[in-house]
Amino acid sequence: MSVYQKSIRLATRGHADVLDITGQVERIVAESAIGAGVVNVSGRGSTLGVTTLEFEPGCVADFQRALDRLAPPTSGYAHNARWGDNNGYSHLRSALIGTSRSFPVAGGRIAIGVWQQIVLCDFDDRPREREVIVTVLGEPDSR
Repeated sequence: MSVYQKSIRLATRGHADVLDITGQVERIVAESAIGAGVVNVSGRGSTLGVTTLEFEPGCVADFQRALDRLAPPTSGYAHNARWGDNNGYSHLRSALIGTSRSFPVAGGRIAIGVWQQIVLCDFDDRPREREVIVTVLGEPDSR
């Protein structure tokens, strides 16, 4: 079994900023020379999320509206009172979406759907510099 790991660094705008990172993850999988296995995409932080969606403006807007209903960006959170900040909703969104996802690798490529993109979501209340760690595990490509 082989393991290959690399980081992606991104500047985000915060406020439910959604960035398509599929291309960067695909490049890392290709660099890994792993033919069959799994790739884990993990964001570092407690106010971000990693998920999939069809990355087009309508779907992104629908996703952001759903988040506003589930965890609205208001100031009534206990986290805000405890720490004197206003990003309690960001932590809830991160917990609901999750900070990592794993995907199969087959034939040296990520095995995801045609309209399925891997996205980083920054839920914090301000712009941030984010790091995503991509780890590819599996058997070397035999081609």
